[in-house]
Amino acid sequence: MSKDAFIHKMLPGSPGGPLLFVFHGTGGDESQLVSLGRDLAPQATIISPRGDVSEQGAARFFRRTGEGVYDMDDLARATGKMVGFVKAHVEATTPSAVLGLGYSNGANILASLVFEAPDLFDAAVLMHPLIPFEPEVKGSLAGRQILVTAGRRDPICPPNLTARLEAYLRADGADVTVEWHEGGHEVRPNEIEAARRLFAGAQGV
Repeated sequence: MSKDAFIHKMLPGSPGGPLLFVFHGTGGDESQLVSLGRDLAPQATIISPRGDVSEQGAARFFRRTGEGVYDMDDLARATGKMVGFVKAHVEATTPSAVLGLGYSNGANILASLVFEAPDLFDAAVLMHPLIPFEPEVKGSLAGRQILVTAGRRDPICPPNLTARLEAYLRADGADVTVEWHEGGHEVRPNEIEAARRLFAGAQGV
């Protein structure tokens, strides 16, 4: 486990406060979601890793062979590496809470972390995730707060797969909220406000 396993940006927060990991979308980088993270969790120390896979120059967290077709072996590799990265930062800071926020490809890697290590995050926000497979959760998500946000006309993440992901998470005991908007793959204000509420609740604010 290494705190430097990924190129990343770190924004210090209040001592003893929460730790917030933010995961960018395809083509983003470690700067994409830092300001949103600061807005949503002002006291948190923010860790923002850059995906270590390049898709024609666009950074991603794991490989795919087509739109919505994942290289499952590489997803497993990336998930294991990221679990170690997150744990190393958590052990170094002993935060009051561990929070996660991911958009698109970043939401997919965050969801995979939640499946692989259910105890890792106290609360997670998955913005426009696409999970086209049946996840195997390594444990129980009881007591974990998860927000899924989605667009009803999202061409990348079909609503039926969002509903299926909600069912998977709920069946494993997670406290799940789904926030919809009528648009596509873009992030809208109601999603941001829902994320703010979730993080505030997770921090006891």
